[in-house]
Amino acid sequence: MSKKIALDAVNLKMEERIAHTEYSMEYHTGYIKNITGIGEDTEERIRKFYNLWDYDFLWVVDDGLYGNWLERGRATDMGHAEFAIDGSDKRQSKKCPFKDVSDVYGFDPSEEYGLPDFKQQVSEYEKRYNERSRNFPGQLITGGYYKTIISGAIQAFGWEMLLLAASDKDKFEKVLDRFFNHTLFHMKAWAETSAEVIIQHDDFVWSSGPFISPEFYRKVIIPRYAELWKVLKKRGKKVLFCSDGDFRIFA
Repeated sequence: MSKKIALDAVNLKMEERIAHTEYSMEYHTGYIKNITGIGEDTEERIRKFYNLWDYDFLWVVDDGLYGNWLERGRATDMGHAEFAIDGSDKRQSKKCPFKDVSDVYGFDPSEEYGLPDFKQQVSEYEKRYNERSRNFPGQLITGGYYKTIISGAIQAFGWEMLLLAASDKDKFEKVLDRFFNHTLFHMKAWAETSAEVIIQHDDFVWSSGPFISPEFYRKVIIPRYAELWKVLKKRGKKVLFCSDGDFRIFA
């Protein structure tokens, strides 16, 4: 494992080997127990596993002090399918709290969920980043944000209400702009930390590609990504964009 190899990969520099990471292995608790020889699900066990498997990079995002939207206001829990071997991640969906598309058009995530004091958020991000870096010294730890524009709207409204709202492109853009500004607050906070690499996560397409017209993406969504990244790049951060689905049409 090597933080340097991961950083060189991010910076497009050749190294002695290809940088290595994995995703979702933490769900495979039985395998991790067997390979590490540690029965208890502890930080020591997962650290040993990362080192045994030569992880160079850990995918980390953090939505901040007010990141649990279900606790702070209206949000839609669409549930979660069973993936973990013990089924512990399975979660039933809950009813969407938005009754009409007009509720969506008037929605502002910053008003609904609030925003913490900026300096407090910077301090907390720095604290969490440093703790993770100390706990996993062999890996590159990222900063990052999960509920970016479309992912934020999905978590707030669920897919049905989101798609209904998207039928009026002008009104929908105004809604997405509020999610952009909510995200921008967190990107500005991450920019003030010592994290070298920031992940911008947004599941903005489906496996079949865009779910709105490609021109809407090019006019409304993608330029806002660029604005988010200006803040980070100005402070020398490397930005990694992460999304499910097929967005090759925009590459």
